[in-house]
Amino acid sequence: MIDNRDMDAVFQALSNESRRRMLDIVKEEPGIGVGALASTFDVSRIAVMKHLAVLEDAGLLISEKDGRTRRLYFNAAPIQMIHDRWTTEYSAYWAGEMTRIKYLAEAKADDAAHKHPQRRK
Repeated sequence: MIDNRDMDAVFQALSNESRRRMLDIVKEEPGIGVGALASTFDVSRIAVMKHLAVLEDAGLLISEKDGRTRRLYFNAAPIQMIHDRWTTEYSAYWAGEMTRIKYLAEAKADDAAHKHPQRRK
């Protein structure tokens, strides 16, 4: 089970929009180099490195040296441990179904908005 200090570190890491975006990128591009990741942000490389340190300290990122490149990988385990703390097998199933319905409804609304844009007055 995840202890409170570890959980606090995960929530703190996820509280920042830039760090969440970094995780999204790393999840989509496993093994991306730090330099390539940093180039997608409009902040200094030092700022990116500070964000990466927070994500690594929370266990959400794993880094691996590959020559001169540091490769990054997303680690979902800390998030799963938090999820497991407050859900049961039964509630996890229904929460998943509700999330699926939410995404379907949002996609349908988005499609409808693109097919029938409102006219301006």
